[in-house]
Parts: sequence; structure tokens; C-alpha cells
Amino acid sequence: MNEMPLRGLRVLELGQLVAAPSVGRLLADFGADVIKVEPLSGDPLRHWGAGPTGSSWWWQMQSRNKRLIAINLRTEAGQQLARELAQCCDVLVENFRPGRLKQWDLHYEKVAEQNPGIVYASISGFGQTGPYRERAGFGNIAESMGGIRYITGFPDRPPVRTGVSVGDEIAALHAVIGIMFALHRRENTPDHQGDYVDVALTESVLSISEGLMPDYLNGGLVQERIGNSLLRTAPSNIYPTRDGKWIAIGANSPGTFPKLAQAMGRPDIIDNPRYATNEGRVEYSHELDEVIAGWTQQQDINSLVELLGESGVPAGPVMSAKDIAEDPQIAAREMVTFVPGEDGREVGVLNVVPKLKAAPGKVRTAGGSIGRDTDQVLRDVLNYSDDRIEALRSTGVLR
Repeated sequence: MNEMPLRGLRVLELGQLVAAPSVGRLLADFGADVIKVEPLSGDPLRHWGAGPTGSSWWWQMQSRNKRLIAINLRTEAGQQLARELAQCCDVLVENFRPGRLKQWDLHYEKVAEQNPGIVYASISGFGQTGPYRERAGFGNIAESMGGIRYITGFPDRPPVRTGVSVGDEIAALHAVIGIMFALHRRENTPDHQGDYVDVALTESVLSISEGLMPDYLNGGLVQERIGNSLLRTAPSNIYPTRDGKWIAIGANSPGTFPKLAQAMGRPDIIDNPRYATNEGRVEYSHELDEVIAGWTQQQDINSLVELLGESGVPAGPVMSAKDIAEDPQIAAREMVTFVPGEDGREVGVLNVVPKLKAAPGKVRTAGGSIGRDTDQVLRDVLNYSDDRIEALRSTGVLR
């Protein structure tokens, strides 16, 4: 196999739970040497959800491919150790509340003073500037204040969450993009200067809100909750089937709407002036959805998927985790993989996204125990002796 694209890149991950660790996971998937620093008690994500004792399955996937070390950053010796590691890294990613790392002399200015080429990425609730900078901010808050929660749900019910940590994961993607931009610039400037990447959870959520803000800023329109329909185009919704399943259908383009009508055996709705344009289909979307639902309820999910697929209409079942694991497309794309766990058992995880043809990423290991690689990292990266490592351990700096 060809070398992975980030081979030779070393990353120091100072973060917990979702956002910063997701950055580390993405970079590690493509070959970066990611050194994850946990507190001596471990990342709280170890206890989020089901899994082996002291280690959730989510943790096993989130910390895959990383070298795991445990340092007490609340001690001066631990902070000094982290600074020494940062001097040997190309990238540092963190998601502490703004100001915390400055208290520990681990902020960007201090680290860049000793390592001018470092790309330092900070993820926080509201960013490093502004009146909200010091507020605590989790994905739940960002999704609410970034507009997504307000428009998600049905008009007669409270706003709802999506079921996953959308704000954290989107922020992680933006951080990875910013890191790649900064690394590219570093390689193409004479002084090879690094940069500071400032990612706010709230802004990351806001960045995917499509027409939410332009519609208000230019037309004074406030988008409200409309359930599963799309605000600006129709028909696009989920519809019930005879066997108690749900099917998503997106026939909201000039080419696909007539194909749906033909598949339904309803060529008459093509000529209906109410549905002749996208604007009309949006205006009468509830009426149109009732017609489509009346048709889907007469058929089973598999026959519908087959029929609409043959007709060229975008459609697919609403799938559970079990459905996804058994899906032939997921299998063909090798989106599920099993890797060795620390206890010898194989651990099932999602595979790497995106897929590169010449230099693909790879899941090499699952997550492990707290501080699993501490000694190895300190020997390899900082050339620490066993005696020096043991001295740090005896004073409570290391686990």
C-alpha cells in the first residue's frame, strides 16, 4: 500500500469528548502521528454510551490510530512536559475554554515562541474573541445559538436536536480544513511560519444554515420549523409504507418530479397548474405530500425502493444502525471494518471517510487504556530515560 498522505505529520491533541478528538481522529486516519493527551482519569468520552468496562465503543472509534498518553496538566511539571511535546509537533489541537491554556503557558503565543512553525487549532463554543468568548459552550448550545435547533422539528412542537453531536463534528471538519490551509501556506512561504486556527462551534453550525441568514438579511424572512419538508423546494419528505417503514423521496427538480408522477401512475399531477413550477409545489407541498403518502402506504418498502430506483427518482429507506450494517452498498464500500482491540477482541468501527485512491487512509488500531503509550512517546519523542519517566510518575504527573 502507498504511504498515507499525512505520514510524517505529528499532532498533539489536547482535548476531550468530541470536537478536538474528532480532529485528531481524522488526521490519524490518514497517517498523522497523533499524540492524545488525557487527564489521569481519562477522557470522559470513555464513559459515554455502551461498551467494555471503562471504555465505550464510541471511545474505541474516536481514539483509534492515536498514541494515548496521560498527563496531569494541572501541575507545572505536566505543563512543561506538554510544552516540550508541542516543540516536536507540527500541529496542536485543543478545545479548552478560552483562557485555560494561557493559565498553563500552553497558549498559542507561548507555544509558537518555541515552535514558530506550529499550526495551532483552538475549538471553543464562541471563538477566541467577542463578549461570549469565556462562556462554556457544548454542541447542544452551539446548535441552538447557531440557528439549526430553531428550524428543526414541527411547527406545533418544541425545537429538537438531530440525535448526534452535529455542532462538534462540523467544527472538527472546519478545524481540519483550517489546519490543511495553514500547513499548505507554511510549506509555500519562505519562513515556514505556522498559524492560529480559531474555530467556534456556533459559527460552524451557522456556516451550514444555507439560506437562513440571507433570507433574513435581505428579505426580513425568519425561517420557522416545517417538519420533514424542505423550505425552498418540493416534494422532498419521508413517507410511510405498508409494512410500517419510512421512505425518503426527493423528486424536487424539474427532471425528477415527472418521473415520480409516472412511477405513481399519476400523469395527471404533472399537468396540474398548482404543481407546474417549483414555487407552486412548495406552496402546495402539504397537499402534494398527502397524495404521495397515500400512494406509498399501499406498497412495501423494498418494492418502492426498487420501483423508484428504476424510474430514476432519488429515494431510500430511513435506516437504523442495524439496517445500515446489513446494507449491501455499505458492505461494497467497506464502510464497516473490524480492528484489533487492546484485549484481543475485534472492535467494529466505521471506516475512513473520504476515500483516496492513491493514498487511502486506514484504521490500524482501536482505542486503548488510559496512558497506554505514555512511556513509548516520552522515549521516542523526547528521549526521556526510564528513570526520568518513573520520577514523573512517582510525583503524580503521569498515570
